[in-house]
Amino acid sequence: MAESGSAAQGHRGRLLDNREFLGALFLLPAAILLLGLLAYPLGLGVWLGFTDAKVGSSGQWIGLENFEFLVGDSVFLLSAWNTFIYTFTASVIKFALGLWLALLLNERLPFKAALRAVVLLPFIVPTVLSAIAFWWLYDAQFSVLSWTLVRLGLIDHYIDFLGNPLLARCSVIVANVWRGVPFIAISLLAGLQTIAPSLYEAAAIDGATALQKFRHVTLPLLSPIIAVVMTFSVLFTFTDFQLIWVLTHGGPLNATHLMTTLSYQRGISGGALGEGAAISTAMIPFLLLAVLFSYFGLQRRRWQQGGADR
Repeated sequence: MAESGSAAQGHRGRLLDNREFLGALFLLPAAILLLGLLAYPLGLGVWLGFTDAKVGSSGQWIGLENFEFLVGDSVFLLSAWNTFIYTFTASVIKFALGLWLALLLNERLPFKAALRAVVLLPFIVPTVLSAIAFWWLYDAQFSVLSWTLVRLGLIDHYIDFLGNPLLARCSVIVANVWRGVPFIAISLLAGLQTIAPSLYEAAAIDGATALQKFRHVTLPLLSPIIAVVMTFSVLFTFTDFQLIWVLTHGGPLNATHLMTTLSYQRGISGGALGEGAAISTAMIPFLLLAVLFSYFGLQRRRWQQGGADR
């Protein structure tokens, strides 16, 4: 008995000395939490997408009928197109402005710490408050933008930014860019500060211009950060809901409806849970592609290892 007890105690001791076992043990609470708060709702949403569930009714399994209906639904196809255009345009502009801002903040500027704090403000402000502020800026009767342009003599009447389909699309993209640029800028700035100044000094000795330093030193070493940051940016933009819903509710004429807002409108406001869940499920393949982009981007580890890819 004593020998078996000591053997069991020795086995437990070896387990506690095993780094892989300890790592798995410490991750277990977080894994359980993620399974409960993420995996279960995701699985339930996918299941509902294959049913005719309504609010107050669990519904019956109908297979691919919801998806077949969506393929022929002009409003869904428009929302999918809007989602891709919104995501692509906003992400490209946010990356360009964020990279420029990061390079600027990486220089020796007066009050640099205060400037970095100010840059973060649009990202810190709650999305709904940002949307309300932009709604006021775009309002057809009380727009401060239209008021300013009228006073400057550039226009002779107020612009209905959110009443015109094209202007509404551009307006929501501008709002998303304003909110998303700080996240990209600060993240890329953190990456820039990990690049050793000696690399730039060596490039200068070799006669490299500022553009060549950026192309051959900055971009290659910043590429893993760019992969991660842009993946998160695309995910946040593709799944944007609050900004669009507060500003336009998907209007005018469904011109700003995204897949997220249409899913909410059909599933919650309209009561067709199955159809709304099907729209959400249709977003999953694109989101997986974004995650895979980040994963393969992280495989390039030269910036950390100083050697071959790992």
